[in-house]
Amino acid sequence: MAETPRLSPGDAAPDFTLPDDTGQQVTLSDLRGQKVIVYFYPSAMTPGCTKQACDFSDSLDSLQAAGYEVLGISPDKPEKLAKFREKEGLTIRLLSDADKAVMTAWGAFGEKKLYGKVVQGVIRSTVVVGEDGTVEVAQYNVKATGHVAKLRKDLALA
Repeated sequence: MAETPRLSPGDAAPDFTLPDDTGQQVTLSDLRGQKVIVYFYPSAMTPGCTKQACDFSDSLDSLQAAGYEVLGISPDKPEKLAKFREKEGLTIRLLSDADKAVMTAWGAFGEKKLYGKVVQGVIRSTVVVGEDGTVEVAQYNVKATGHVAKLRKDLALA
């Protein structure tokens, strides 16, 4: 299995501009000066991704109070993300990376094992970007369930 290049603490976070679920463009460098949790998930409206998105939404107020913004990125089109937000009552920003270029640059797309087979796909990942635009935390192959609680603990927010 070929290793997908991954980000590590201290790396500069690759900048991006992606549409959110309303079609508005969101640029990472516009968020400099605040900490940003960028998490990558395979598909809106699937059980694991729904659980993770709901966990981030449920924690959003306390994460924002600690100075963090949350961006969820998937290959879904903005229209599907809008339905996902509405159906689940999500409060986090959902971004569309339809061509998977940002996921690839961030090490969140590539070869992974799925049911024992090697496939190309989204690697469930979370990267915390500091106020200066550098990576503070990079976690790959995270579990959908319980991940937000673990991340809060890792960030000393629990």
